Amino acid sequence: MPSKYEQVITKVFFDNYKKDSLFVPFDRQELADACQYLNFDRIKNLGDIPYSFRFRKELPDDIQKTAPSGCEWIILGKGIGAYEFRLSDSGKIEPARNREQIKIPDSTPEIVKLYAPANDEQALLTKVRYNRAIDLFLGLTCYSIQNHLRTTVLGIGQIEVDEIYLGINKSGEHYVMPCQAKSPGDKFGIAQVMQDVEFCSQRYSALICRPIAMQFLNNNSFAILELKIVEEHSLLKLVVVDEKHYNLVGHKDLTPEELASYYNSRK
Repeated sequence: MPSKYEQVITKVFFDNYKKDSLFVPFDRQELADACQYLNFDRIKNLGDIPYSFRFRKELPDDIQKTAPSGCEWIILGKGIGAYEFRLSDSGKIEPARNREQIKIPDSTPEIVKLYAPANDEQALLTKVRYNRAIDLFLGLTCYSIQNHLRTTVLGIGQIEVDEIYLGINKSGEHYVMPCQAKSPGDKFGIAQVMQDVEFCSQRYSALICRPIAMQFLNNNSFAILELKIVEEHSLLKLVVVDEKHYNLVGHKDLTPEELASYYNSRK
């Protein structure tokens, strides 16, 4: 039996869907109307319905079956109480399985390792920050300016960004890196990348935006990806610009032979 959320979002989709549509707009009131039509008590937090399908749940199969082969529907925020189903070429990405893990000396303070959770999103952000992994990955000097930012973005609505870094290169160019962190098994979604990019375009319009995604592979290793959104034939697509996997190790676990292999790879 489909959940209440699934029944409501399906009702709203098919009330607005037309064959060959690329965009299917809807608003918060339609969610309330669907609850009434389905004889549900009005769901108290109506905004949690689209939020769940944007970031936590897969849209019901009945909705996805209307998408052309190789495409899928995603939900985007379009303002306060306004949303849109959007046809996407590739809605979600996960780290590759065949990447070499680059060993880096673990600079995480021992007291942090002792008390921090093992492999949740906050632990990942902490380890990346202490080990300056964003600097290593991008080749920039980077500084964390804010984490778990909740704000409202014009044209989208309320968003949350896991962490924001500012960076500078040797030529003096300034960058902003909105980061999303995922627990093992989760996938990176195009909707979150889009909202992060739009947030940066509004708040940091003079900076170059480079969206970053990160995920634990195990307790001491993680993947970092730079992502980009492109539009092809009116379809959105989430692509990987670069990806590296890092393994945090003690100094005794990094052998001279391994260091030599890194040096040789640059030749």
